[in-house]
Amino acid sequence: MSDTTLDLLRHGEPVGGRAYRGHGIDDPLSEKGWAQMWAAVGGEHATPPWTRIVSSPLLRCRDFAEALGLSHGLPVVVEGDLREVGFGRWEGHTPEEIRQATPQDYAAFFRDPVHNRPPGAEPLAAFVARVVAVFERLQGAYAGEHLLLVVHAGVVRAVLAHVLAADLARAYRVKVDNAGISRVVVGETGPQLVFHNRRHL
Repeated sequence: MSDTTLDLLRHGEPVGGRAYRGHGIDDPLSEKGWAQMWAAVGGEHATPPWTRIVSSPLLRCRDFAEALGLSHGLPVVVEGDLREVGFGRWEGHTPEEIRQATPQDYAAFFRDPVHNRPPGAEPLAAFVARVVAVFERLQGAYAGEHLLLVVHAGVVRAVLAHVLAADLARAYRVKVDNAGISRVVVGETGPQLVFHNRRHL
């Protein structure tokens, strides 16, 4: 059985800069964000290693996925369940704004993001379950291929938590940079994390 390789590329900086954007805010990439993404994949003229691209439906992922696919003649699949986790009332606010307005809630979230969700936020376990379902489905549908997943920081954390069988309460201890790349290879013994948060391949 051939290994299946999944590269997870987080989107670049969106218009408006840093803020909590779940699936309720659909800002596109900024000019800086586009530059970050092209740099991560080696530029518009680099020869890509992927057989196909899978993307979140949100603009900050999908726009680049479609541009990259068009540039290299690669098929692009949009998976709705790869959208970012819902952040409820935190959506659209910067970390500084939240920390100043509700410092205790902000601190509690990072101590245990499973049980201390922002008001109205998607449950973390439910989010991880929908992401993992896509992750496992892709392994079966495209076995032996090399996929690029253009996704969000939360999706990367969900996949890594699944691969490493990690406690979800520690999920936000994983740093995921804009346009950072992580690689998971699925072989006979199961999934293995090869690298995380590289700036380019």
